[in-house]
Amino acid sequence: METIESNIQRIICEKGLLQKRVAELAGFAPQAFSEMLHGRKTLKAQYIPSIAKALNVTPNEVFGVTGSDECRSA
Repeated sequence: METIESNIQRIICEKGLLQKRVAELAGFAPQAFSEMLHGRKTLKAQYIPSIAKALNVTPNEVFGVTGSDECRSA
């Protein structure tokens, strides 16, 4: 299972973005954002909406949730 941090890093890579630019768009100093992605600082749930907006994805995508797995009946 992927972590939120690894999902963010994967999305950054897939979109060909610079981590520094995503940090700035999300309202973080590049160093602080890097420390969050590498587990040296806490990535708080309240940060997810701004990070998702900076990545142009939904918060669910940041969490690794895709529409294909939702609402399946047993």
